[in-house]
Amino acid sequence: MKKVLFLTIIMVIALSVSAQDNKAEEKKPATGYKFTVVKELPHTAVKNQSRSGTCWSFSGLSFIESELLRLGKGEYDLSVMFVSRNNYEKKADKYVRMHGKINFAGGGSFQDVIETMSNTGIVPEEVYNGINYGGSIHDHSELDAVTKAYMDAVIKGRKLTKAWKKGFEGILNAYYGNYPEQFTYNGKSYTPESFAQSLGLNFDDYVNLTSFTHHPFYKPFVIEVPDNYIWGINYNIPIDELVEIIDNSIEQGYTVAWSSDVSERGFQYRKGIAVVPDLEANSNSGTDRERWETLSRTEREAEILLFDKPVTELKITQELRQEAFDNYETTDDHGMHIIGIAKDQNGAKFYKVKNSWGTDGSEYSGFFYVSENYVRYKTMNVLIHKNVIPTGIKSKLGL
Repeated sequence: MKKVLFLTIIMVIALSVSAQDNKAEEKKPATGYKFTVVKELPHTAVKNQSRSGTCWSFSGLSFIESELLRLGKGEYDLSVMFVSRNNYEKKADKYVRMHGKINFAGGGSFQDVIETMSNTGIVPEEVYNGINYGGSIHDHSELDAVTKAYMDAVIKGRKLTKAWKKGFEGILNAYYGNYPEQFTYNGKSYTPESFAQSLGLNFDDYVNLTSFTHHPFYKPFVIEVPDNYIWGINYNIPIDELVEIIDNSIEQGYTVAWSSDVSERGFQYRKGIAVVPDLEANSNSGTDRERWETLSRTEREAEILLFDKPVTELKITQELRQEAFDNYETTDDHGMHIIGIAKDQNGAKFYKVKNSWGTDGSEYSGFFYVSENYVRYKTMNVLIHKNVIPTGIKSKLGL
């Protein structure tokens, strides 16, 4: 996923778990929307990726932390930067193998989180916060520039030296801190591998799903986006079935890691909402309709985005979402975490989403509400537990 920068000061995080089936109305004065939460699943507190392109790691581990809560294993705060650091090592190897003809940056995917925990392990946040360069917030501006310059220098040589991996490790140690080979947590000694094993998760239970027509449905494929350097596999299904699985997941008590484009004008995080307005339909009848017809596209969009009332949304089809992906209008922007379902005052379905941009600067303190239409239109892929896939779809996928 692309680097998504949000310049807020990190807050002191108090981990908390929200109650299920919280039906309280959540109303904020900035918009005309009033949301009633229908179902909200246990989750840990909002964190802040700050000046780092690690949304994929924050959201992927947030999903895993909710899985641990669902399974009754307790509340964990897992190290986002342990995954990020391991991710950089794998990217460096792939960059060399591909002679530099592949993306090399701070982004990644949900698959990177699962692969790291399965093959390398994980550690608690208190053991490895990954900030070894001063300050108290994540800032990878220099790290990203230095690692890219180093790797470009490595591949320019006619022959690789035996020193490049050690040199790259030195850079990572300098910025993230020395690799935690062994540590003590709650009075017990662990390695990253043994700590991951102690969590009791079966990483084969987690799969990535997507929905695009340039590959056949019910077959796995590699999504062609720059940050999927790992070439992670996604199972391809129709968009109606993808939404069905997301809904089924929440209903059964499983959260969903969600990767999406967030560049749409209807994505208004500060107002706590993401929708896909229909520019032709957002008017009343009579004189208001006559006035609406005189407005330009820009004027209509500006008026709609005031959100003084719920907007009429564009009807999303499989063809429309494919066209947006093919035209670079839908890109691999941001990873987030769907933790519940809500409805607006008109009964329209929204998903409650946990973000990783801190708790300041948004109407709902780090959460927001995204419409089903937005999910249909802009979802890149989701990470789910395969238990939530209906039997018929699971059979078609061979899972």
